[in-house]
Amino acid sequence: MSNINLIIEERAASVDNFMVGRLLPFREKRMVGPFIFIDHMGPVKLNERENFDVMPHPHIGLSTLTFLFEGSIMHRDTLGNVAEIKPGAVNWMTAGKGIVHSERTPEYLRHADKTMHGLQIWVALPKELEQMEPEFFHIDAAQIPTWTSGDLQYKLIAGEILGHISAVPVYSKLFMIEVKSKTRQTVNIGHELFGEAGLYILEGNIESEGNIYHPRQLLVAKESTMCEFIIEANSTIYLFGGEPFAEERFIDWNFVASDKELINAAKQKWIAQTFDKIKGDETEFVPYPSFNKK
Repeated sequence: MSNINLIIEERAASVDNFMVGRLLPFREKRMVGPFIFIDHMGPVKLNERENFDVMPHPHIGLSTLTFLFEGSIMHRDTLGNVAEIKPGAVNWMTAGKGIVHSERTPEYLRHADKTMHGLQIWVALPKELEQMEPEFFHIDAAQIPTWTSGDLQYKLIAGEILGHISAVPVYSKLFMIEVKSKTRQTVNIGHELFGEAGLYILEGNIESEGNIYHPRQLLVAKESTMCEFIIEANSTIYLFGGEPFAEERFIDWNFVASDKELINAAKQKWIAQTFDKIKGDETEFVPYPSFNKK
């Protein structure tokens, strides 16, 4: 019997008029471990008149993880952080009780041709930390653990696995690991996984139980410890997951919480525009949507 419990295809979604491929949440699987939201951005080519601009917007109850394959994003937040996100780096922002940030094309690229491609991920916080003070960490690509095993190349984006620990300061037991291969071979690391596990195919293919799976598919395992598959040549995949929470998580627009009252309070605060403002980006903002489709 196949260890694959669910196949999730990317679904087109619009984020401030920028089209993405949405993977989580999904109606049959709201979360994989603590991972509650995943968008695949691009790849998309932007000309000298087009830019990636997500105006100031709020979050509560989660950590955002931005990981780019191509392009560049300038992050600004209400803690005063200004950081350029480049390919291979990890932008890790923990909203806790509330933070506002913006994501824009850097000024030096705004009048040039460019490509945008990456993953935007939300990781829910444990219940006891949902109201923690917000934090921000930027981890350069050189700080991300990388290693090889035979023809397999590994990169530990977040969490702890295979004897390696990422510099990303996570708040629950989780993992997110990149696996690349230039040759066809078997990958068997299930004994190192825990909790729930998902596998996202960025490029190439994998084979499991005689079935071939393709790019832009997210496979959710029945049992993470039985995670074994064949990776085809020139493939890149991402394994992620971890221990699920005991309590249900609710999601409304950019807000995540185990208590709907926390979400409602944040919603009213944003509508009233009483969240802190981003220095240098005070005038524009994303309004709370009239019809929430997430």
